[in-house]
Amino acid sequence: MALLEIGRICFKRSGKNAGEKVIIVGFEGKQPIIEGIKAKRKKCNPRHLFPTVEKKEISNPSKEEIIKILKE
Repeated sequence: MALLEIGRICFKRSGKNAGEKVIIVGFEGKQPIIEGIKAKRKKCNPRHLFPTVEKKEISNPSKEEIIKILKE
């Protein structure tokens, strides 16, 4: 099981959005691209993420879909 993969729900451990629930929507090189309810879609240092066991099947989701997934 890969810890950081597309669709994995994580918590931000540090930075502007520390403590917020985010989801990995893609990768640019080895850096995950995350998006959350308050967090914009952006690259993130993998060390700043705490992965959970939750994983959702997504493919190019919109902001509304991300919000719906994270509020569950």
